[in-house]
Formats: sequence, C-alpha cells, structure tokens
Amino acid sequence: MNDRFHYDALVDDALRSVVRRVLTQVAEKGLPGSHHFYISFRSTDPGVVLPDYLRAKYPEEMTIVLQHQYWDLIIGPNHFEVTVSFNKQQERIRVPFAALSAFVDPSVRFGLQFDRKDKPQPDKAEAPAAPPAALPPADKRPPLAAPAGPEAKAETATTEGAEAKPEDAASKVVKLDSFRKK
Repeated sequence: MNDRFHYDALVDDALRSVVRRVLTQVAEKGLPGSHHFYISFRSTDPGVVLPDYLRAKYPEEMTIVLQHQYWDLIIGPNHFEVTVSFNKQQERIRVPFAALSAFVDPSVRFGLQFDRKDKPQPDKAEAPAAPPAALPPADKRPPLAAPAGPEAKAETATTEGAEAKPEDAASKVVKLDSFRKK
C-alpha cells in the first residue's frame, strides 16, 4: 500500500518543530532549572557548518551538550546557530533542523530520535540497520551541574567520545516510547 500522505515525514517534521520551539525559548530566556540538552546531528548533511577539525573528528555524527557555556544562540526557521566550547576553544556551529538525529533533555527524561528523510527504506526481507546512538557513553558524559538561573549560560561539553562505537549503538538508542508515562 502506498502512503500518499507520508505520515512518517509529517510526524518527523512536527517533532523537529518541538526542538525549534524549545531552543527558541532557551534563546530568549536561558535554560531553566536543571534542563540541559544532548543534541546529535549528522555532520555531513547539507547546511551543517563546523570547523574542519571537528568535521574530521566526527565525520558522520556529532553530539553537543548545551548546559553551562554557550553564546549567541540564534534560531532560524530551518536551522540553529550557536557558539560552543570544544576543549576550551570557542567555535561557531550551524545545524539545520533537518540534520538532527536526536534531542534529549535528561533532566526530565525526554528524548526524540529522528529518521533520515533520504535514507533508503529497507526491503521487507532485510532487517533494518541499527539506528544511530543518541548519547555519548555514560562514562564520557559531563557531570550534571547544579541548577542555574535563567541568566546563566549553557555549556557545550567537550565532545570527546561523543561518537558511539557501532557495537554499543543499540544499547544507547533513545526512543520516545521509553519516556512515556505508563
């Protein structure tokens, strides 16, 4: 049967708008309480702007953490831009919302995982490939900081180890169902 409405793409776009709205609120008012975000994106997607050394280090996917130090968060209709700190060096990045692969706010156990719009659909006989990991390994995540007021800035943690090993990918996938209340 042919899905003429492309419901999966419609839902994916709606969920990306959730991220856009949350980041818009953060750009206007700062991060409230203990909220912080793990934002994963495909570094090779069109429109992604990264310094060359970061693109070389994370050639497929990269995860940033917005928590204590970020500057000039700007939200556009199709992308966001932010200056973040990588190994104590400030860098400006630009990420189209279409490049997002995951968005997680661990302070409230909320997460979204996005499908690639251009990925080939697996044949029915084929098993789907393992989805990308949404979070860095637990031992590589930055420690949670004390809650900061709205005037505090968020930090992008060092992305060392942000790329998951393929054998660990399935154990770190964040799916919306796991955050629903039962």
